[in-house]
Amino acid sequence: MVEQVAAVEIASEAELLELTGPPNPVVFRKAARVLGEFERRWLENSPFCLIATSAADGTCDVSPRGDPPGFVLVLDETTIAVPDRPGNRRLDSWRNVLGNPHVGLISVIPGRGDTLRINGRAKLLRDAPFFDRMTVKGNRPQIALVIDVSEAYFHCAKSFLRAGLWNPETWNPDAAPSRARIAQATEWTDKGLEELEHRYGARYERNLY
Repeated sequence: MVEQVAAVEIASEAELLELTGPPNPVVFRKAARVLGEFERRWLENSPFCLIATSAADGTCDVSPRGDPPGFVLVLDETTIAVPDRPGNRRLDSWRNVLGNPHVGLISVIPGRGDTLRINGRAKLLRDAPFFDRMTVKGNRPQIALVIDVSEAYFHCAKSFLRAGLWNPETWNPDAAPSRARIAQATEWTDKGLEELEHRYGARYERNLY
């Protein structure tokens, strides 16, 4: 019989540091309160980010956002803007921002293991002159998330290297059920699989905007 080991919870910061040891001071020194040349160039070339928000009651959400490189618009050295695009209209992230303005963002460049992390306070705008600069394929956003940057720094590549994320030899996209099968089981339960495969095929990409 395999001996069952009871779970041991970490209950304090002191206990946590006892296990991990203190951080290297450089991880705090690298954080900046303004967007410098490296941060600006990164955002100009990034087509994808993840935005983390939490509601007033503490419940959390992380939402992927993607567009042509540079879609996260640098307005000045302490302000960025992210356009809203057509989606499922659940509005989890935007509802959270209305109740709690604190947000976190991780920006990714395909092929790069390092990432740019930005924390700050956010607000929603329904219009501004810079919306014109966010127009893609003739579609001007109706909403933009504007973030006042409080902290920006680069993460190292360890997590991406451990995952082998950009190594095609590790890719196995068919290991999980297709998007159509997942949708049929969880969302469109009254639809046939053939119809859903059509919905999430070439037609899906044509209707992104």
